Formats: sequence, C-alpha cells, structure tokens
Amino acid sequence: MSTFSKYFEKIRVRPDPMTEAKPEAPTCQWDGCTEAGTHRAPVGRMREGEYFRFCFDHVREYNKSFNYFAGAPAAEIARFQKEAITGHRPTWSVSSNGGARFAADFSQKRSGRAGYHNRMRDPFNLFSQQRADASPAERRAKPLEGKALDTLGLDVDATGQAIKARYKELVKRHHPDANGGDRGSEDRFREVIQAYRLLKQAGRC
Repeated sequence: MSTFSKYFEKIRVRPDPMTEAKPEAPTCQWDGCTEAGTHRAPVGRMREGEYFRFCFDHVREYNKSFNYFAGAPAAEIARFQKEAITGHRPTWSVSSNGGARFAADFSQKRSGRAGYHNRMRDPFNLFSQQRADASPAERRAKPLEGKALDTLGLDVDATGQAIKARYKELVKRHHPDANGGDRGSEDRFREVIQAYRLLKQAGRC
C-alpha cells in the first residue's frame, strides 16, 4: 500500500487552538490607555465613515459626551431636523390648485366629456372644429331658474345676452327715480334684481 494514497490527502486534521494565530486588536486610542481597542466610535460630523478605536470603558466615556452637531449653526441643525422627517429624500411642493385641477380632470373623464381628442395633438385644428360645430346638449332649467326667467318675461331657452338685455330694460323701466317713487314699481324693481342675481349665480348669464 502506498503512503501517498488519495484517501490520505482527504483527511483533515483539526488545528491546535494554542498554536492558531489570532489577529491582534489595535491599541485603544484614549490617551494613556494600553488596552485593546475592540469598540468603534464615530469621529464626528463631516467625517462620516471614520471611527476611533477604544476599549470598552473608554468607548462608554466617549459616547456620554459625543455631540454630532457640535459647532454647527442653528440654521443647519433646523434644516437637518426638517429633512429627517422625509428620510433626507427630495420632496416637491404641491400647487395650491393642483387638487382642484385633478378633481376636474377626473370628473371630466367619468362623464365622458374628456375623450380621446382631448389627449391627442391636433396641429391643424381639425377635431376642435368638429367639436365647435356639434350642437351642445339642451340644458334643462331648474324650478328657481324657470321662475326667475318668468319674472323677467323670458323663455326657458333664453340666452345670456337676452337675459342681460332684458334686465337692463326692466331696471330702467322700474327704477324708483323713473317712476316718481311709486311703491308698486319699486317692488317690481326688487323682483327683477333678485331674479337676475339668481340667474347669474346659476351661470345663465
């Protein structure tokens, strides 16, 4: 049998713990200390990633008096605290009317009025012309609007220009100065003004 058998090469021998080489720890960096520096301590602000090596007793002493913001101006400390809320990630301000614009766009999409032609480029104004030629949907007047139009003597389908013209005409006719202080004409004058205000708030004129 050969002494250089392949089976002997696979045998592992456990090393002697007494003779095993141990890495030596650096000496504690505290003045006058000769113990092993087995614990790390941060150097300070603007030197992130650098550490002192102290023994256990001196690293505790160092941590008691360590202040990351030592010597930093108050404005920089306040800025650091503000950025810490978002994890020091960049943020973007939201416009004051951004939510309203999003809600309007969403309501347009739900109602079907924001079609494909609103999202595509139209350099020759072809699709906008088709939308302009299309007749708008007939609007039904609410009961109060109908009563206000009746007060002005107009039909339900009266346009905004017609409402304004009729209002000016009735105001001139029933103004107290034009009727010598007639109480009946004064009441009619108030009714015309109230009807016009209601129609204006409803967006009819």
